[in-house]
Amino acid sequence: MAQDIFDKIKLNRGPIGQFAKGVHGYFTFPKLEGEIGNKMTFRGKEVLVWSVNNYLGLANQPEVRKADADASEKWGLAYPMGSRMMTGNTNEHEALENELSDFMQKEDTILLNFGYQGMVSAIDSLVDRSDVIVYDSESHACILDGMRLHAGKRFVFQHNDMESFDKQMERATKIADQNNGGVLVITEGVFGMAGDQGRLKDIIEFRKSGKYDFRIFVDDAHGFGTVGKTGMGAGEEQGVHDEIDVLFGTFAKSMASIGAFICSKEHIVEYLRYNMRSQMFAKSLPMPLVVGARKRLELLRTQPEHKENLWKIASALQDGLKKGGFNIGVTNSAVTPVFLEGNLAEATNLTFDLRENYSIFCSIVIYPVVPKGTIMLRLIPTAAHTLEDVNYTIETFKKVKKRLDNGDYKAEELKEVEVDK
Repeated sequence: MAQDIFDKIKLNRGPIGQFAKGVHGYFTFPKLEGEIGNKMTFRGKEVLVWSVNNYLGLANQPEVRKADADASEKWGLAYPMGSRMMTGNTNEHEALENELSDFMQKEDTILLNFGYQGMVSAIDSLVDRSDVIVYDSESHACILDGMRLHAGKRFVFQHNDMESFDKQMERATKIADQNNGGVLVITEGVFGMAGDQGRLKDIIEFRKSGKYDFRIFVDDAHGFGTVGKTGMGAGEEQGVHDEIDVLFGTFAKSMASIGAFICSKEHIVEYLRYNMRSQMFAKSLPMPLVVGARKRLELLRTQPEHKENLWKIASALQDGLKKGGFNIGVTNSAVTPVFLEGNLAEATNLTFDLRENYSIFCSIVIYPVVPKGTIMLRLIPTAAHTLEDVNYTIETFKKVKKRLDNGDYKAEELKEVEVDK
């Protein structure tokens, strides 16, 4: 007799879901309220926030808020109705695509309703069963889900390990040759957890040397607007922007909005427009989001002080943490991880202490995202933070690390927090 699907779910709630009863509303699905900025409200109390991807501080810029409000008043959220292909195309959508192409110095651009679904659908569109994918082991979940749709072979190389990349490319090339297919390499410009940049220059050097023939697809969600001289991303930072075949960026990070885009050669973008199922069969981006994105891109392009302020804060935070003896890994982006040693119970108790007694809200990352026995506190500096925020956070981290090392956070069970429903 077949097992009831719902009974199976009761028995296996997932690696994080098994703790839902005790952590929901506090450690997971917390509510940050009020104006987006360096300080927000959590459970009725003001906290210093290091968990919002508002890199350039654009979320509450008066010009941005006015553009959003004016577009909402003029258009509402309904227009345009339907998918871009059928009835949802407008001059504003096309203008945003053209402006992104100009800024990113690529031939053409396609807008995406959401980054996650767009990445999944783009991978599905670009390769068929005869093609082979080679990807970094720390690729984002949207990349992994996109590859689940791929009927062909795929090989993973160890994170930023060029010896491993070489080995997997050799395997992939043999199979692609046998199948009369191609090889698509997928990696990230900036990895969102550890903050290190993908080794784009080294990967592209394999192609320049003639050893392998492949196309490269770069997810630069965290690099767009934050790294590179003009903010084009990790490819610009590493001097290989022109060599990236397909480049993905999102509005959800540096532009503090919703939506995403893919830049490439004109014929590749045209192909995606007519083959990406997530865009062909989904409603077009509402007009306020498009108009708002144009304003955000304008500020990103014409007001470099936002990026300069971000890096003033990020550099002060990272330098101060390192001087304080903290392990921040190998980040070379604004993303700032702090690695500590401890178990799950210690992680939750430490986080509770930070939020309740020191009014610091930062994200906690545990196994299976990081190895067992590791606690990662993930900090996202923004242009909205101050040097006072940085200094206070570093001094606080010194205190909680001392408590962690002394065993003050040890507990038999996870801390449960009363949360108003």
